[in-house]
Amino acid sequence: MAQLRQDYPEFIKRNAEIVTVGPDGPNAFKRYWQNEAIPYVGLADIGNKVSDQYHQEVNLLKLGRMPAMFVIDRQGIIRYQHYGKSMSDIPEDTAILKVLDDLGSS
Repeated sequence: MAQLRQDYPEFIKRNAEIVTVGPDGPNAFKRYWQNEAIPYVGLADIGNKVSDQYHQEVNLLKLGRMPAMFVIDRQGIIRYQHYGKSMSDIPEDTAILKVLDDLGSS
């Protein structure tokens, strides 16, 4: 999340918004967001309703919910998806920014 925070202005330049979904409750999200000065949205998904809709894997042997990342356009169409195989399997921001650039030029 630190990388997303650092590159957040680049996402905004591309008319994109970041929404992070996690299993923690709203109070935990609020504390973390305030303590870390996270500029984008955090969504508490206690019952896993959002993550289930996007088929995000839960693997208890690998510490819980595996990372997933999506680029969703204004019409609600998923234009990019990545399902992580481990907690560290997260695309670089540069890859996501390129996806946004490609969408902007099409």
